[in-house]
Amino acid sequence: MHGRTAHKELDNGRYLRLMRSGVATLAIDLPGHGERTQPELQVSERTMEVAGAALAELPGLLAGLGAELGLDPDRGAIGGMSLGGMVTLAALCRPHRFKAAWVEATTGDWSHLTGAVHDPARADAMEPARHLDRWTPVPLLAIHAELDEWIPLSDQRRFLERVRAVNGECPVELLAFPRTGAPHEHIGFGTFAPRAKEAGVAFLERHLGVTLRP
Repeated sequence: MHGRTAHKELDNGRYLRLMRSGVATLAIDLPGHGERTQPELQVSERTMEVAGAALAELPGLLAGLGAELGLDPDRGAIGGMSLGGMVTLAALCRPHRFKAAWVEATTGDWSHLTGAVHDPARADAMEPARHLDRWTPVPLLAIHAELDEWIPLSDQRRFLERVRAVNGECPVELLAFPRTGAPHEHIGFGTFAPRAKEAGVAFLERHLGVTLRP
């Protein structure tokens, strides 16, 4: 899942790598984005509204993957960047069947985010850091830029330490890059983009049992 103000076609390189490794991939437009764009939903003050709507849509999307495409719901992963990563982490605090998760430029601690400040009721209901008692252990990879101007790496580090305490024997991995050259050091990882994509694909290959790549 993409971030705020973006769309599902963003960064096709990751999807090509996943396809080549044998991982079927579904990229969706978040509510109010892409093909169903509503610019008024793309402002930071409405982040929590968009996240809540996306969470509500996930069960139907997953049911469709099994019913229409014949994909195995017990061999799936979930992932997202920035706002998409926030939705991913919130989904992991609800009943799910995912076998792995991959997030980028995001955090499960929303206490200092603009959207949460403007919409505290929704934030309290969804914020992963508040609901780790509902967390189901799952291998988790987080990729971040050390100089991220929008979501400080320190916030994500603290959250991941808390996840490790409830994640049983499942690994919680953090890959952090120095100055990347990406806008606001927030997303895409600039000169480290290929390495980030390869790390994510390799992580899913390990934890989904993919063996197609030679």
